[in-house]
Amino acid sequence: MTPRVPGIEPSDWARSQLVLRALMLLGPVAALLASGPTGHAAPWWLVGVVAALAGVWAWYTDVPFGAAPLLVVIGWWAAALGSTTSAWLLVAAAALLVAHVAAVLASYGPPAMPVDRAVTRLWVRRGALVLLTAPVAWGAARALRDQPEQPGIWVLGVAVACVATLIATAALRTDQEER
Repeated sequence: MTPRVPGIEPSDWARSQLVLRALMLLGPVAALLASGPTGHAAPWWLVGVVAALAGVWAWYTDVPFGAAPLLVVIGWWAAALGSTTSAWLLVAAAALLVAHVAAVLASYGPPAMPVDRAVTRLWVRRGALVLLTAPVAWGAARALRDQPEQPGIWVLGVAVACVATLIATAALRTDQEER
């Protein structure tokens, strides 16, 4: 069923907007369900809560409320699975990132406005670059899981993340931003 927005008929919704909003709805739910194969399946009521929160987020793309379904999923993974290093974490990370990028793209205009292909390519590239960090972090966590915690490791991690962000920002600048 196509959502109803005052002043915009259901037939006026752009197909790209419908796809993006479906990804916003399904991404957090898929990330939550990815915990099932690890032996820590989310209870049905939590799946319902995440689906409801993601549905509201898909309806209202411009509100900060969109963080709610993502934070609930992240909280579930942290609380229920603790320090697991299951490869299903990578599936969850990808699903959450897809939902986030879809939300960014959907927020660029009203439901009747198709999303520009150049903007879509830009954000998909950015999302793919961010997704590349997930296997690296996962591999580091697996390699270090049996090691005792070193003093200052969190400070070093934040410093590395900041440097990586600065490098990525410099690498992704466009000619127009440089003027």
